[in-house]
Amino acid sequence: MTFKALIFDFDGLLMDTETTLLDSWRWEWERHGLRLDPAGFFAEHGGNVDDQRYARLAAAVGIAYDRETSHTLRMAYRAELNAALEPSPGIVAWLDRAAELGLRLAVASSSPVTHVGAMLDQAGLLDRFEVLATGEEVTGHKPDPGVYRLALRRLELRPAEAVAFEDTAHGVAAAHAAGLRCVAVPNFHADHGRFTDADILLPSAADAPLDEILARCAEIRP
Repeated sequence: MTFKALIFDFDGLLMDTETTLLDSWRWEWERHGLRLDPAGFFAEHGGNVDDQRYARLAAAVGIAYDRETSHTLRMAYRAELNAALEPSPGIVAWLDRAAELGLRLAVASSSPVTHVGAMLDQAGLLDRFEVLATGEEVTGHKPDPGVYRLALRRLELRPAEAVAFEDTAHGVAAAHAAGLRCVAVPNFHADHGRFTDADILLPSAADAPLDEILARCAEIRP
């Protein structure tokens, strides 16, 4: 099997924006003299759950809570954290090798294009990706396969011609539902024990060269 494209999730995989998200919420709770319990913080799907997070904080703070101010301050703090982010270890080497092999690159993310595009541009990676398929363009979020199907349509490829890369279990489920082989590189906050369905599981993108990964994927029946 000769693959023609690689399709990457964004948050937590290409860049560690999951940690800056959690840290921004911890900071906002601490601003109110409270401590955020991280248990259950990350959703079991790719959609935005900030409404629930703000409601939880509002209940803890009480009547004095101002959501608009809270959101503005938290987002400004997260922007500072994001500004210091670089691509995750091993990612640039994978992208460099993909270019040498003539592989096309796409992103399939549940986040909005305003976030994905800006962060990729900051990291100097935006021009490497031919296709961006993002959450506001589909009706369902991962594990719904819609965003992967959108990426494949834009690439004009069949699922067997591409490989997906994910950092969450629900992302792996979305890739498989779209008919793709999937390589999992769990983010720092993911339970590695939940990735039993991944075709390949790696601790880091730096742990295996792209050629080896593609050779292993070619041996796996989709």
